[in-house]
Amino acid sequence: MVRVVLPSMLAAQAEGRALFDVDAATVGEALRALPVADLLFDERGEWNRFLNVYVDGTDAREHGGLACSLAGAREVRIVGMLAGG
Repeated sequence: MVRVVLPSMLAAQAEGRALFDVDAATVGEALRALPVADLLFDERGEWNRFLNVYVDGTDAREHGGLACSLAGAREVRIVGMLAGG
């Protein structure tokens, strides 16, 4: 089991819940197990480019992205990026 932490903007869409414990082997499995999974992925099935995902504090993109192993991991944290002009 790994704990997934959602930012407040996504927690609002998950009935106010920001913490989920999921049984997943990879980042992709963990994200797809969430009730807000439809908001996390684009039309190609990649995670939304405006979201960063960290596994125990390390950027998951640096370790295989959706295929990043969660073996021994304790926390997956989703962080929304800010954009503007």
